[in-house]
Amino acid sequence: MDALDVLHECSKILLSRHTEVRQALQCVLELLAKKAGLRHGTITLLHDKALVIAAAYGLSPDELARGHYKLGEGITGRVALEKRSAVVPDIASEPLFLDRTRARRTPGPLGVSFLCVPILKGGMLLGTLSVDRPLDERISLDQNLRLLEVIASITAAAVERIRATERERLALQAENQRLQHELEGRYEVRNLLGSCQQMQTVKQLTLQVAPSSATALIRGESGTGKELVAQAIHYNSPRRHKPFIRINCAALPDSLIESELFGHERGAFTGAVERRKGRFELAAGGTIFLDEIGDVSPAMQVRLLRVLQEREFERVGGAETLSADVRVVAATSRNLEQLMEQRRFREDLFYRLNVFPIIMPPLRDRGSDILLLADHFLEKYAALHAKPVNRITERALELLMRHAWPGNVRELENVVERAVLLTADGAIHSSHLPPSLQQAAGAISPARAGDGHADGFKGRVVKFELEMLRETLQECRGNAAEAARRLNTTSRILRYRLRQAGLDLREFRARPAK
Repeated sequence: MDALDVLHECSKILLSRHTEVRQALQCVLELLAKKAGLRHGTITLLHDKALVIAAAYGLSPDELARGHYKLGEGITGRVALEKRSAVVPDIASEPLFLDRTRARRTPGPLGVSFLCVPILKGGMLLGTLSVDRPLDERISLDQNLRLLEVIASITAAAVERIRATERERLALQAENQRLQHELEGRYEVRNLLGSCQQMQTVKQLTLQVAPSSATALIRGESGTGKELVAQAIHYNSPRRHKPFIRINCAALPDSLIESELFGHERGAFTGAVERRKGRFELAAGGTIFLDEIGDVSPAMQVRLLRVLQEREFERVGGAETLSADVRVVAATSRNLEQLMEQRRFREDLFYRLNVFPIIMPPLRDRGSDILLLADHFLEKYAALHAKPVNRITERALELLMRHAWPGNVRELENVVERAVLLTADGAIHSSHLPPSLQQAAGAISPARAGDGHADGFKGRVVKFELEMLRETLQECRGNAAEAARRLNTTSRILRYRLRQAGLDLREFRARPAK
């Protein structure tokens, strides 16, 4: 095959859209060996000021692993540094030839010539193309060199595609790692907002169950943050790098939930035109979160029970038994004990789910957390909507503290976002709150410190809180920041409590510590 035929074949290989780029480069080197008598072909690419072999022919894996060159090092490194081709008529007499791959330790009786050309794109170095050729005075080295230079020029586009693909892969990998770290950071247990005793218990239980594969059942009213706890369990577990799949059992009709959970085979029912994986398959190795498990039909409960017991299931319309390496976290706002009494929820399924229960407290029982959550949502939505809102007025805080919050944390979040959108002066006023909160302005809040003399359990709790606040401030000599730290709350909440009780920090600063 003459030089034109070789060039034609090389062009066809490199321009083919059906061949992976590195494979195409490999084919070019094989073509040079078989049709042009050039052996030990290598293509190196420039990475971080070093040349690394990207494709080779006639080299073993060990020889490939040794193929690294610094710029200016040996013949290959000098060609790359100077961007100029080089010919070594006989490598045995060339001291600069390093034989880094150790592929020419037995050059043969006639010796070996070495040819190396730079691969350039617009004057920018991409790599090098080099070959060996048995020493033969009948064959022109200059002709071989010109052939290699032409092949290097048409190879440059393919090499650039490799570099672009590699850059894209690394960028996607870095972005994926960034998002993974962001998710893990977002769902760290310490980021579950709340300083009240009930939330401290939730955090402690979450930390205890996360490292295991135990099934967890999160119970609580709608809007209390059950999904956040489920995500915290997953992202603090050994399964954190695997999928977290959520399914709302209450949002799917009985006719679809089985297919959603377990998948279906082609033709299993009308409209099933192809096989589809279910959520249990998609969550393989990770966690599946079954939200509102109390709304699942009795027939579906039987299938769920089998998955929890046997870790096996079949797709709808299929006979193949699949294994489920999945951790199950379930949640419900329903009274499961009452449903069991009514025979609407299976006792055996309940006990399979209730291995590790976590109870989410309603917001009305988390009075000390309302201001903390309100500040968090204020910061979140001020940034999201690009509005310079930085405070909540005292009157608005009073209304937030008095509200019963039937919608729990979700309702509070919506109220704060609405207020952020309404305000025009950088502060949330009582007028920015919904009518339902403003109508309750005359109501008495059980969280108010002024109710400390009221009769009943709540009054005693408030009185105890006030006494604890006084003692801590005395010990800290009126240092609000230190007192807030000891009480595991914020300075803002502490000062709010002081205003409610009519206390002044200055009187504690004048008193000696006990």
